Amino acid sequence: MWQQNYTPIGDSLALSASVAAFPIAVLLLMLGVFRKPAWVAALAGLGAALAVALFGYGMPASTATSAAAYGAAFGLLPIGWIVFSAILLYRLTVETGKFEIIKDSVGSLTPDRRLQALLIAFAFGAFIEGAAGFGSPVAIAAAMLTGLGFSPFYAAAICLLANTAPVAFGSIGIPVTTLALTTGLPVNELSATVGRICAPLSLFVPSYLILVMGGWKALRGVWPATLICGVSFAGLQFLVSNYVGAELVDITSSLAAIASLVILLKLWKPKDTFHMEGESTEVPVLKKHSPRELFWAWMPYLLLVVFVLIWGHVGVKAKLNTFTIPVEWPGLHNMVRQIPPAVGNPAPYKAIYLFNWLSAAGTACVFATILAAALLRVSPGKFVGLLGQTTQQLAKPLLTIASVLALAFVMNYSGATATLGLAFASTGPTFPFFSAMLGWLGVFLTGSDTSANALFGNLQVVTATQLGLDPVLMASANSAGGVMGKMISLQSIAVAAAATGLLAADEAKLFRFTLRHSVFLASLIGLLTVFYAYWR
Repeated sequence: MWQQNYTPIGDSLALSASVAAFPIAVLLLMLGVFRKPAWVAALAGLGAALAVALFGYGMPASTATSAAAYGAAFGLLPIGWIVFSAILLYRLTVETGKFEIIKDSVGSLTPDRRLQALLIAFAFGAFIEGAAGFGSPVAIAAAMLTGLGFSPFYAAAICLLANTAPVAFGSIGIPVTTLALTTGLPVNELSATVGRICAPLSLFVPSYLILVMGGWKALRGVWPATLICGVSFAGLQFLVSNYVGAELVDITSSLAAIASLVILLKLWKPKDTFHMEGESTEVPVLKKHSPRELFWAWMPYLLLVVFVLIWGHVGVKAKLNTFTIPVEWPGLHNMVRQIPPAVGNPAPYKAIYLFNWLSAAGTACVFATILAAALLRVSPGKFVGLLGQTTQQLAKPLLTIASVLALAFVMNYSGATATLGLAFASTGPTFPFFSAMLGWLGVFLTGSDTSANALFGNLQVVTATQLGLDPVLMASANSAGGVMGKMISLQSIAVAAAATGLLAADEAKLFRFTLRHSVFLASLIGLLTVFYAYWR
């Protein structure tokens, strides 16, 4: 069994952290400086991670290769599977002409791009995050905005920015429950503390979204909508997370936001007009549709909601999980030993791949798509054609997702990620700020708040205990800070690009666009954590 060493370079944490950060530097340089497509950056980062593992940490080549394969498999199922199924559902609505009716219905409610972004990207996206998560809200909402006439770039960027507030409670509260399992801390206390950190930012995110879209002038025209959207979402997020639990936070918060916006738009319309960069100034001609036509147009997405809620039900999920096949990953499971302070006691690092082909959220979406296709009388031949088109569209995005997860798993099992975590933990009294940034780094690497909590949750508790800080607060900061890393993870960028048909050359531009917002918002989470740690 190979044992991790968190200071392999000269027994120095600083030097070792510099080497451990090399794959991240490669990703940033490839995207931010050399402006390479995401799949190229991901493969380059994977190569750098393997080099660091082999030559910096002395990890056996067979073990490093196995870790990369394990990560790639996790990237394809469940993450890639969700992306595939979400895009397939969207293509079905387009091919059957139903998306034109959806576009008319949303446009008749409001033709204003700012309000459409609040409804689709923020509120509806939050609902999908709460029900399914793992990339599905960006895939579905970005595709819908593109269909409504948003440019592919802005549709992708807006959905990435919007998919922040609900992430900590996504997939029926999985990030928080995973954090509780990892740390041994009470799940209700973690839920409440995560809610107290996230709610103030959730109040602010709708307005921030409009500021990014068009500046202060754009925000002045729709401030009643951003206010009621933020208050309704943040208010329910705080109340449910503190007094009910983590599972229904996103579902109730998003429904409150959707309902409040719909009611507001029946009573109020913005007085100004707003057009996005590159958008035609011509007023679209909207057709009126009967209630029957509207029902059949929205039916595929209604089925999606029904299926993901059924799949998320505790009893149903337990039954579906009986079909899950656990695979002790060959050449990796219990072949690596973790040691303190990354963990409390020395222990083998497990590597059990759960082939959850039936219980995965992507499978729920596929069943919804198949049933919708049958009800819309789509022929088997046409459906097979949609499968082929979707596969072709997603080839490079799926390669990106698999490569980035392979990179993350190599860094995890080699000990490089723990080295970076320990470097953050060495910041002493300023650790509450960097605690949130550690979660941000974890989600940037893995693309998942759940994975970041599993990765760094215990390290947060160990460090908090050493520094005399509240372990629940530090663990919660990991999850809350992590949500702001979602928008810059290459998996999310690949999903957004695939959903909107964004050119590969524009993926680097999308990364550079979201990076500054990600750092700014994560810093706010860090400052709020400092306030809770020392002055609450």
